[in-house]
This record gives sequence, structure tokens and C-alpha cells, in this order.
Amino acid sequence: MKEYWDSYYEDGSKADVTLIRDEKIPQGLFHLVCNVIVKHHDGSILLMQRDFNKKYGGFYESTAGGSALKGEDKFACIKRELFEETGIKGENFHELSHVISYKSQCHIYNFLLVTDCDKKSIILQKNETISYLWIREEDLKQGIKDGIIVPLIGENLMLDETHYKFFSIVKKID
Repeated sequence: MKEYWDSYYEDGSKADVTLIRDEKIPQGLFHLVCNVIVKHHDGSILLMQRDFNKKYGGFYESTAGGSALKGEDKFACIKRELFEETGIKGENFHELSHVISYKSQCHIYNFLLVTDCDKKSIILQKNETISYLWIREEDLKQGIKDGIIVPLIGENLMLDETHYKFFSIVKKID
């Protein structure tokens, strides 16, 4: 089944062109992508392990997210993506950043959600995620510093509420 997206200009205004996933995006147009870091009230960060059939399969990543479907704004997109990928229903998203990727032709909106959800209630999305773990923020930072958790250079710059810089990160399973 085809996935349809709205298109946007560089300034963020909506264009009157429907885009189709995996088809070439016309020059000067962009689509909308949203990501969210999920932080528990106890300070831990949710990492989702990517399905082995996906790019970066077997790695853990610190965000849930994806492309907005036709008719969705950034908030509808992030609510849907978070629920699809984790089973978490979120409402109070804090927008951290907006980045334009000229290479991928997308507006990327990055969010933080602080939640008190049951940490054992995470639901995995078939063909997307195969496992999850909660990691302490200080371990996440040390993992990045030690090279155990590797930032994807050029992707989704994130800032949490304490102004630490995060990238959408992944960790390879041995």
C-alpha cells in the first residue's frame, strides 16, 4: 500500500503537491518527519532495538518517529508514531528542535516526552522494533563518549531539557 505525504517548502509552508514514499521528491519540496526521545520520570531513556531487516538492524535507537502521513501535522504524526512503535500514548510533547535536511528533503521536528508509563508495558511494532531497554541518562552519555553507543552523524540533533546535545543514537547488539 502506498504511503502519501503532504509537501512543504523550505520555509515550512504547505505546498499543493502530494508526495509518495520511495518516489523522487521534486526539487524545492520537503516532507515532514518527527522524532521523540522518551524519558521516564525516573530519569531513564527508552531505547528501541531496530528490526534486523531495517537499515541499522539490531541497533538500539533513542527515538521513535517517522514521516507524517498526508493530512497530519507534526503533533498528530508524533503521537501516532510513538504509539505505533512503543504503545505509549503521549500528550505533552516538548519541541526541542526543527532541522531541515536538504539531503533527505525533509523538515525534521524533534520532541521530548517525559512520561510515567509502566516501563514493562512497551509494545513492539512488527517489522520495526524487536526489543527495548531503559537506560540511565548518565549511562547513555558515557556510552556515547566511550563509543559503545554511536551517534549517527548528520541526523536529528536533539536537545533535552537540561540542554545536553543528543543525536538519534544506536547501539549494536553483539
